[in-house]
Amino acid sequence: MASYVKSLGQPTYRGKQIADWLYVKGAREVSEMTNLPEVLREQIASDAAITRSRVIKESAAPDGTTKYLLQLSDGETIESVLLPYSDRTSVCVSTQVGCRAGCLFCATAECGLVRNLTAGEIVDQVLTLQEQGGRRVTHVVFMGMGEPLMNMPNVLKAIHLLNDEVGISMRRITISTVGITPAIRKLAELDLQITLALSLHAPNDDLRRQLIPISEKFPLPELMSACKDYADRTKRRITLEYLLIAGVNDAPEQAAQLAGLLRGVMSHVNLIPYNEVPGKPYKRPAREAIAAFRSVLEEAGIEVTQRMERGHSVSAACGQLRRRTGLT
Repeated sequence: MASYVKSLGQPTYRGKQIADWLYVKGAREVSEMTNLPEVLREQIASDAAITRSRVIKESAAPDGTTKYLLQLSDGETIESVLLPYSDRTSVCVSTQVGCRAGCLFCATAECGLVRNLTAGEIVDQVLTLQEQGGRRVTHVVFMGMGEPLMNMPNVLKAIHLLNDEVGISMRRITISTVGITPAIRKLAELDLQITLALSLHAPNDDLRRQLIPISEKFPLPELMSACKDYADRTKRRITLEYLLIAGVNDAPEQAAQLAGLLRGVMSHVNLIPYNEVPGKPYKRPAREAIAAFRSVLEEAGIEVTQRMERGHSVSAACGQLRRRTGLT
């Protein structure tokens, strides 16, 4: 931006002013940038438009979790989720319109992949939900629609914009992936202080290939090796997300197998009881099954947490995002 305004014969500090309007004040029109000279505003408006998303539907749960259906400048739609807590405000953002990973238990998989989001469209979700919620966003999780590491250039650019311009610490940014091994190794080389979350969901390759078809390209031995190298290099432990599905991956012997798989990897397991999706045959395990699975992991010395239930009643929980407007 500094280079851009300089090319127009303006002082470089005007670039910082434009950035403040976009990323701090959330401007939607160039005309709002009232501390810029009128001639500069006219020049910017003639060169480029500010493309912000439009909220076309919102659904709020009793716990305050709110899901937003956003329409992009080309008419495509995505969903993003605002998660207010007493001590922080998180947003769950999408990185693609749809997804190509094909996870059998996930609502987003039904959309297929339409296209990648730009870095601006990713950052816009944070700004829009911050505006809608009336609270400053402190944490960002890339856990919405899409596979972040299959849109890596734009995701990385968005992370730097969120950090440098919006002012969100990298330590408060999480990328969730189904396990794109080469991309995890590349991410490790960048040594960013973000959190990496691996959507594992199965303790062996056979079951994982059934649940996550794209995982056939990324066998578990290679994937876990990449995760170990990532944790060793960044000195940041990896979160292993494990969706518990009744009668599929919730048996005690599968928990023991999972414990063996994680041996030597600096990580902790986040257990997520399945959030049921209409039309899918999968069910949430009974509380006793969840407790038994967790007990096996803890007895093996694995650190375990259980995902707090947020937004289930409005289909805003893990694996429930899709692109239905409810208007047609």
